[in-house]
Amino acid sequence: MLDVLKGDAACAAWLAALDDPAIPQVQAELPDALALPDVLLDLAVPHEDIGVLLRLRAELLAAPELRALLGRALSGLVWRAPEPGRGTGLPRFPGAAGEMGRCFAVFVLVAALPYVRAHHRERGIPEEVSRRSLADLGRNLAVHRRRFGTTGLLAQGWLTRHFRGALYQLGRLQFERVCPGRGTGTWLAEAGAGVGPGDPVLGVHIPDFRGPLTPAACDDSIRQAREFFARHYPREPVRVAICESWLLDRQLRRYLPAESNIVRFQDRFAVEDVTGEPEDDIPVTFVFGGTETPRALLPRRTSVQRAVLDHLDAGGHWYVGRGWFPL
Repeated sequence: MLDVLKGDAACAAWLAALDDPAIPQVQAELPDALALPDVLLDLAVPHEDIGVLLRLRAELLAAPELRALLGRALSGLVWRAPEPGRGTGLPRFPGAAGEMGRCFAVFVLVAALPYVRAHHRERGIPEEVSRRSLADLGRNLAVHRRRFGTTGLLAQGWLTRHFRGALYQLGRLQFERVCPGRGTGTWLAEAGAGVGPGDPVLGVHIPDFRGPLTPAACDDSIRQAREFFARHYPREPVRVAICESWLLDRQLRRYLPAESNIVRFQDRFAVEDVTGEPEDDIPVTFVFGGTETPRALLPRRTSVQRAVLDHLDAGGHWYVGRGWFPL
């Protein structure tokens, strides 16, 4: 598999980053074959995937080059954790890496469990918050199985946030500790948010599995976030929440009533005018669960489904918007 990764530009760059001599090497340990099923169940991994992962665990441990890569990947992941934005992350492996490539990130994240749980204990993170946040691993495996019928992860880099102590599920929304770089920080300063590059902010994420995005649910999540981060990260005072999402594309207001949950969610933010390249696949994926079904066969039962498809059918495009609001 290493030869396949070296032939992919993103993976080759990741492998090179893992060679940084500043990264302390840590030992990667996986639960044994008897313990692993319970560990995976605690992470909400679908039952259909557990047997596959048990088999792949044995294959990984029997291959010296994969065991070595597991240790290097874990070392890069937990390096300077839990500083927001640090570590080497995990790239998406190319399809030629096969089943092991689709699942390798699962083993890196499982090996990171002792580190993230130690951080949670050190910060006094409630056990239920820790459990619900890390269970996003199982949810993402379920999404992959629903779309493709196989075990795997699409968004390996996304899940590193959870397993480095940066992202937490708090009610309806997820919140991520972020220190904006020059681009986002400069935009926030110019927008009058009162923060700039390097100032801590909270990134808001909207998972699709917690029911309607009602104002009451969002109010409750934001209240929890204010209390949670003030209590558990008092040295990172946050005054601003930011969000980058297709749900902040103001074109949605052409199709949805003012009292809709999405429009009322937008109203929380000072939204920047959308620029950049179209991201048409993102709303289709989130609303319909994937992009594999021909557009003509997709349902139009809800106002959001009709909005996404009618706009595309008319020749329009969707964009990722970004906005902020004070905490």
